[in-house]
Amino acid sequence: MGESTVKSLEGRTAAAPSPMSDGGGVRARLRAPRRPRIWFEILLIGVSYWTYSLIRNAVPEQKAQALKNADWIWDVEKSLGLAFEQTVNHAVNSVTWLIVSMNYYYATLHFVVTIGVLVWLYRWQPGRYAASRTVLFATTGVALVGYYLYPLAPPRLMNGQSFVDTVLVHHTWGSMASGNLKHMSNQYAAMPSMHIGWSLWCGLIIFTLATAPWARILGLLYPAATLVVIVATANHFWLDAVGGMICLAFGFAVSYFWYGALPQRLPKLVETPAPVAQGGPPPGSEKEPATDRARASSQVSSGR
Repeated sequence: MGESTVKSLEGRTAAAPSPMSDGGGVRARLRAPRRPRIWFEILLIGVSYWTYSLIRNAVPEQKAQALKNADWIWDVEKSLGLAFEQTVNHAVNSVTWLIVSMNYYYATLHFVVTIGVLVWLYRWQPGRYAASRTVLFATTGVALVGYYLYPLAPPRLMNGQSFVDTVLVHHTWGSMASGNLKHMSNQYAAMPSMHIGWSLWCGLIIFTLATAPWARILGLLYPAATLVVIVATANHFWLDAVGGMICLAFGFAVSYFWYGALPQRLPKLVETPAPVAQGGPPPGSEKEPATDRARASSQVSSGR
């Protein structure tokens, strides 16, 4: 009986799957959803944003070309009959409390909401966190290429136009490219608009993953409100928003290529793998020797 037990144990040990025998290779293991590590994510996001700001501000400020491109964008919008930025800018600027609120909206919410969505994903949607984060990173990365290849002045810096720089007029800090802060940021990196790229990322993630109807509605309203803000404050043309949308589409394509699915198609939670026994009998086998001893004791008693 002891021999059969050994064979049984050997058979079970041989049948135990190896953690390295999944056949998927290194790429498959990297693509598999896993629980994110908080310290790594904080470091990654901090370093990534620092690198983004460094590269964006290192792009040469090609003022002449940026102003020329702004004139071209403005002419294209006029030819389409959609050059409404100046009308919106003047109309909203006439309502002081509204434009001041928009200045602070422009300065803060693209940080606050984006980080908030990342925290929400990390805490309650860990299986979809990495894919969603990849979308955001790829979107931001390709935007840097746009800043380098197509310098563009925002409407408020155009020559011969009557756009109002609402930050300067109302003495708020709604733009890093206005007032005393303008020397810290590239003023001619308006295409594409990452205010739209990031806000639309937030909106789509919330709309596709949230379950509460009110949250999904807010997810749709957020990028729409951001579009109004960037136009009203004369920081962007609406065509800059189109550029941000194209960058976001690229980000989703990169994430889909790597993970094989859009974030909402991935599992919400990450399953914790069961621990593999190292050098000991599998669970439940401890009971068998006790059973064997009981049977042997019974046989001895009956023989006496």
